[in-house]
Formats: sequence, C-alpha cells, structure tokens
Amino acid sequence: MQTTRRRLLAGTAATAGLAALGMPALTMPALAQAKTRIRIGYLHTLAVDGQMWLAQHLDAWGRNGLEPEFKPFTTGLELFQAMVGGSLDMLSTGAVISNFPARGQGRMFLANCVEFATAQLWVREDQGIRSFADLKGKRIATTTGTTAHVFLDTALRANGIGPGDVEILNQRMAEAVTSFIAGAVPAVALWVPFNVTVRDKVPGAKKLVDASAYYPKAAIVSGWAAANDYHAKNREVLARVVRAWAAGNDMLVGRTDEALEVLQKNHYPQVPIADIKEQFAAQKVFPTAEWRKLYADGSVTKWLQQVTDFYVEAAKIANPVPAAQYFDPKLFLDTVQG
Repeated sequence: MQTTRRRLLAGTAATAGLAALGMPALTMPALAQAKTRIRIGYLHTLAVDGQMWLAQHLDAWGRNGLEPEFKPFTTGLELFQAMVGGSLDMLSTGAVISNFPARGQGRMFLANCVEFATAQLWVREDQGIRSFADLKGKRIATTTGTTAHVFLDTALRANGIGPGDVEILNQRMAEAVTSFIAGAVPAVALWVPFNVTVRDKVPGAKKLVDASAYYPKAAIVSGWAAANDYHAKNREVLARVVRAWAAGNDMLVGRTDEALEVLQKNHYPQVPIADIKEQFAAQKVFPTAEWRKLYADGSVTKWLQQVTDFYVEAAKIANPVPAAQYFDPKLFLDTVQG
C-alpha cells in the first residue's frame, strides 16, 4: 500500500513537471488539466466575434487550456473603459482598436478582419437627401469614435464635405438607428447588422455608400487588444488565445457555409441566414497563413495607422503611440507558423 502511494505521488509530481514544461494537456491526467481563466469583452457583431464563437464550437479554447468568460458590450469605447478599469483581460472590437492603444491604453495583438463594407451611410430621400451634396448643413446620427464614425469622416471628405459642413448627432447605434427610422435625422452612419433594421423599417431608405468604396485606402481592422500589464506578463496565455482563434478562423475561411450556419443557429438566431451571409460578404477575412504574411509585410500595421491618424485629428490625441509600437505582430508570427 505504501509503495503504491509513493508511486501515485511520484506520478503526480511528474505530471506537474510536464505541465511546467508546457507538455500538451493530453499527456496529463484530468487532475492536472486546470484551465487558465480569461475575461474577454466583445461586440456582438460578426466582424468581431465570428472566429471567437467558432473557436468555442470547435472546443479550441478548451484544447488550448483556456476557460474564457465572455462579456458583451455595446461599443468599443465601453470595452476599452472596462479593460482599462481592470474588469477585462482582453477584448475584441472594431475600429476603436486603433484608438485607445494609441493613447497607451492596451496592446493590440490579433486582427479579425478588414471591415470592407460593414460601415454604411443610409439616407432618407423623403427628406430630400439623394446625394452627398444634399447632406451639407444636415444632421447625421452615428456613434462617434467607432467604425461608423471613421467611415463617415472618410466618405464625407472624399465627396468634398468637411467635418464642419454637417452636424454629427452622437448616439448609441441602436438609438441612432431609431432616430433615423423616426425621421428625426435624414441620415445615419451605421455598421451591420443595423442596416437590416433600417431596410425593414424604412422601405424608402437609400444606402448612399459603404466602406468598400474607400478600400484599401481607408481599411478598418477589427481585432483584439490586451491590457498593458496582461500583455507584458501573460504572453504564453495570449499565444494560446491566438491558436484558439486560428482554429475558428480556419473554419470560417475553409468551411464558410457550415461556419455561418453554426453562427446563425447558436449566436444570431434572430438574423436570417441570408442576412448573415450578407454581413459576411461585407468583411474581408483571410486564411491564417495569409494573415501571417500581412502581419510580416507591415500591411496590418499600415491599416491600423490610417485609422489612428483619424483619431489623432478628431480626438486631438496628444503624443499618440504609433501603430508600429502599440501593435504586437511578433506574438502571432511566433505562434502561427507559415
């Protein structure tokens, strides 16, 4: 009996030693497979949470020794406020990924997609808005500081309209869309899937333009950031996040129809599959190996900097941190082999 007990203790110690050396969880008994808890905030939109939920569907989080706690938020601004306040370890969001890290708040380490056409400008022709020229002096509802606002600024400038030529009504997106539907404003800059609500509630509404008109010059990247201290002290955990995400990304790119059906059934049941496919078509996702090239050749850094430049001007960020410093491509490049 004593010999058996000693063997058991020796086996437990050996298992702990394997874990310390980073050996795969499959080599260890269940007793030693404690998972690392991580607090993840996110926006519930396909361009932000698609790979995340597919990773869950594939048990990629668990297989990488992670136990995520997912917390939904309404805007990227609220996400970063929560992370800076200490209630999140990391987050996944849209254009705001180029905002707070430029202020020294958070390190960006993972890209989800390029929001190719997810941001859209809708107008009411019944209020006399048929072209960009008609927008001068008018109110446009949107959520400032977000993907929609970045896109709107680009679209207006591309059509000869300066920021002072229109009045921006800052509201949460659901409220901005409600204002547009009610006729309180003649235009709204939004992101999908809010376009479905506008299309259904205002049959005469016209989509004036979407972000694809300005790609790649005004490419908007959605992605992940970690709190500064967490990024500095938990790179091994973040590497496991990257591996789990990559499994979801591979499914999204390689088995798209199946992936979208899974997402629609489990996370977007109120959205018809046709609308889910439309949302997916509005974003650019890349195979994981291609993402690696885009990290390595500086493309992702360039896209991030373009949006950071907007925030620097619009929000008057003093001494901004450039994307080349707040974005950490090395984590992905070291974790995902070509």
